[in-house]
Amino acid sequence: MIHVYATPDQVAKAAAATIAWQVASRPSGNIGLAGGTTPQAAYRLLGEAKLDWSQVVLWLGDERWVPPDHPDSNAGTIRRLLGPAGDALLGPEYELGDPHAAAAAYTAVVMPHLDRGTPDLVVLGLGDDGHTASLFPGTDALDAADPGFVAVWVESQAAWRITATLPLLAAASSLIFIVTGLAKADMVHRVLEHSDPLPAWLVAKANRNVTWLLDDGAASRLT
Repeated sequence: MIHVYATPDQVAKAAAATIAWQVASRPSGNIGLAGGTTPQAAYRLLGEAKLDWSQVVLWLGDERWVPPDHPDSNAGTIRRLLGPAGDALLGPEYELGDPHAAAAAYTAVVMPHLDRGTPDLVVLGLGDDGHTASLFPGTDALDAADPGFVAVWVESQAAWRITATLPLLAAASSLIFIVTGLAKADMVHRVLEHSDPLPAWLVAKANRNVTWLLDDGAASRLT
């Protein structure tokens, strides 16, 4: 399902409404959140909304291998934007000192909160190279066979990341991709109309309930 909105602000409102509906309809459920800049406006709106987050479990689709108080930390950024609701967010333990150990520990922490291993809702983005979460083209993380999290070295970023595996994202009850800006138009076209076997396409193809929230810029090459 593809929804196109005139502006990034309208996309943010639609994304926030989708997440808010999930919180209200399944108050003891779980939601996987995307990092990066694109969903931040939606998280800010959610932080201002009057929602009961007390039983909701929030987790990250991916995280940069930095301390939680680092400016690049997805967990730190999302917690600030969500305000008190951010207390529900589970993040990897940087204190473990090793990304592989942290990924294994994060798997052990998050998976028991997923009913039969099924995420209720996962929010994702789309990178300029077709990555989603931290499933980057050509990386070993794409080969992970089990639902959970793995550490991945991203050569283009010269950095370690922790990412949800493709089987975990494929198992979600629903996925929403949030994509804005003319710079993403070519990649949106490649994924949605050309079916290039990029990570975002692989994830979307594997899941049965995918919604794309696009602005006019990102959707400009769609026919």
